Amino acid sequence: MGKRILIVGGVAGGASVAARARRLDESAEIIMFEKGPDVSFSNCCLPNHLSGMIENSEDLILMNPTKFKKQYNIEARVNSEVTKIHRDEKTIQVKDLKTGEEYKEGYDILVLSPGAKPIVPPIEGADLPHVFTIRNVVDIDQFNRYVQSGRVKDIAVIGGGFIGVEVAENLKLSNAGFHVTLVEALDQIMAPFDYDMAQILHKEMMDNGVNLILGDGIAKVKENHIELASGKKISAQAVVMAIGVRPETTLAKKAGLAIGETGGILVDHNYRTSDKNIYAVGDAIEVYNKLTHSKSRLALAGPAQRQARAAADHIYGIPHRNTGVIGSSCVKIFDKNAASTGLNEKTAKKAGIQYDFVYIIPGDKVGLMPENSPLHLKLLYEVPTGKIIGAQAIGKGDAAKRMDVIATMIMMGGTLEDLKELELCYAPAFNTAKDPVNHAALVALNILNGVYKQVPVYRVRELVENNAFIVDVREREEYEAGHLINAINIPLSELRQRVNEIPKDVPVYLHCRSSQRSYNALLALQHMGYENVYNISGSYLGICYYEYFNDQMNDREKIVTEYNFH
Repeated sequence: MGKRILIVGGVAGGASVAARARRLDESAEIIMFEKGPDVSFSNCCLPNHLSGMIENSEDLILMNPTKFKKQYNIEARVNSEVTKIHRDEKTIQVKDLKTGEEYKEGYDILVLSPGAKPIVPPIEGADLPHVFTIRNVVDIDQFNRYVQSGRVKDIAVIGGGFIGVEVAENLKLSNAGFHVTLVEALDQIMAPFDYDMAQILHKEMMDNGVNLILGDGIAKVKENHIELASGKKISAQAVVMAIGVRPETTLAKKAGLAIGETGGILVDHNYRTSDKNIYAVGDAIEVYNKLTHSKSRLALAGPAQRQARAAADHIYGIPHRNTGVIGSSCVKIFDKNAASTGLNEKTAKKAGIQYDFVYIIPGDKVGLMPENSPLHLKLLYEVPTGKIIGAQAIGKGDAAKRMDVIATMIMMGGTLEDLKELELCYAPAFNTAKDPVNHAALVALNILNGVYKQVPVYRVRELVENNAFIVDVREREEYEAGHLINAINIPLSELRQRVNEIPKDVPVYLHCRSSQRSYNALLALQHMGYENVYNISGSYLGICYYEYFNDQMNDREKIVTEYNFH
């Protein structure tokens, strides 16, 4: 007789434990308990039902109990809530939510994969019938039916994380004419990205008709509108709470299992809880961050899948190497693909890591190719070691591929020298001979090795306001199409003949469209004896993206004559 393995939660983590355990042991008795009506559904695709990309909500369900039983001999009990763990007798208390019946089941091994639950703030109106959270297929189906009923024109999405942004995007893509407002209490959406990179996403949301309100939180929900902390009122006949999630630890706490410092279930190297017969995986647990050397939480499907396999392996005595997490994620927001891995500036500062970064905007493929477009890439590295600690990329091209490459380097402990020498596939339709990640490493090595100095785009407004000496080295027609209001135009092609126009007794800041020509100009000036020269990372493209959203939202004076985003 094989082991009796009971699993609480039948989505990514729970279903993966069950499937792996079956592959390892045909004789095991495996039973999954799922509180909802569905098991093994695609959480990450839920928002895509709103746009019609996934037309039928039933298509979100990847497996059903009958299929689980036939294909894998795994029993999946839906509408079954596990209400209590009796650790002393190794049983669980189960409630059949259809009949109300309660019963016990014994286990040899228990695996907890209850996931995370949406955070709903304790505010007036949060329990009104037109307020929704999105956690499963039932939730998305109910919300979609409600907004498509003809009673809804204005929708407020609260929270600028993955779920909030994707819900807002898919509501606009539905072409149903909804007025969509996204409210975020922080000063930016998408926390994995730094503030400078997030400005590109803000512009994309605005350009596609989403009313984006930042730095203001929700205070009340009324029947036809919401009220914000600032007192502002926003019309809304439907509200989605996507503020975030917290680990579902109710069952674990009631059972006396240890809870970690971040609020997730405490697990060891092999995802075993403080009870040797109970494992936990997925969004409910506390994990170890490889880069900050600290405990954290990470609600992502990829890590949950790996944790599930590791837990099942350990149940059967198969060794597992726990490498920790770095946090790699990606999202598509209208026409922009955005991806990040490792640390950003906020998390690096919080961890006390000495770092620097480069921000480049190369083409994502050879310029002659019809679909080439700029790729905004920010690479963070440790100083003085050059160890790669994080990166972010945004563009119409393959941002996720670049972040996957850098994530691999981070997991392998790679440095800028390693990234510089990395041999990657090349063809004009896919990338450039010097891939953007190689390019980023070369620029970063120049900064690390003191070849030249740079200033970031977020310092340019200050430079303009203080009337710093800024040289635009683009060609005259580019300059005339739009430039910094106080920049002088000395094209790279004329630099050597006009060098006497550039002073040596004040700092000189150079830029072009994306920093390549200004880099060449800077090196030429240094060879001519200029010591106090700086390249503006990101150059004119980066400046325009950084300034645009706040210029529009705050009606502030522009520092450019015209924006350029191409």
